[in-house]
Amino acid sequence: MRRVTYALILLSLASPAAAADLDFDFLRGSQTVGPGTYTRWNGFYVGGQIGYTNGNADFSNSTQSGVSYALRQTDLELEFAPSSWQVLGTANNSAASFGGFIGYNTQWEDAIFGVEANINRAGVNLHAQSTPIGPLITAPDAQGDTHTVTMSGTGSIANLDFATLRFRAGYVVGNFMPYAFVGPAFGLANVAVGVTGTNIQCTTSAPSVCANFPFTSTYGLNSAVLYGFTVGGGVDVALTQNIFLRADIEYDNFNPPPGIPLALITGRVGAGLKF
Repeated sequence: MRRVTYALILLSLASPAAAADLDFDFLRGSQTVGPGTYTRWNGFYVGGQIGYTNGNADFSNSTQSGVSYALRQTDLELEFAPSSWQVLGTANNSAASFGGFIGYNTQWEDAIFGVEANINRAGVNLHAQSTPIGPLITAPDAQGDTHTVTMSGTGSIANLDFATLRFRAGYVVGNFMPYAFVGPAFGLANVAVGVTGTNIQCTTSAPSVCANFPFTSTYGLNSAVLYGFTVGGGVDVALTQNIFLRADIEYDNFNPPPGIPLALITGRVGAGLKF
């Protein structure tokens, strides 16, 4: 037996080619592993969705430009700037929303990058809290006249449609594909803002004479175009090779005229078809 062992050692040293033919991998426990397989997400897809949208709008500065124009070149505006007074407050409303999406994914093994157009209609109707001002008595102006000012207003955003262009990045985990997105947002809405005010101007010299000067300011636009941005994330779940479910949450920010910051937060579920 000892002679056979010595012979095998000498043979391996004498013949490198023969030694190369000997496979010692079984001693190390290693083996060749094929490339990983991943759920297919690349290509075009379409789908529909339903959700719930919460909207918040700040109307506090929305009356500024209108009141400033209504009181232009008056001592009241030049010295006391009632246009800067906040007549309206915030508005908050939540409602169901629905829409659809279409997109395209590219895939590198478990990494997903794509672009998607997402369109939605929300039943959110926002009506500003009215915080009437007055009567507010100002100090005497340069001519010695006093002003007693009263203002009240209304503001609303209704019939809201909005769309987003999502640039997405995701990661494949089994049949799940969590993703994040960011991009521009666009919308259409009916926007209305109105202010009604009075200015009772009185002279301080005897005999005192008072006069009432009413003023109004209105702004209304149907299908006003909104511009902003979107950011959010979610997860797609493949049920079959071509059918998937979706859940995501989205934050949209707009600034419709005349200066009304508008924020939307929407949670959705949906279903899609891959091609």
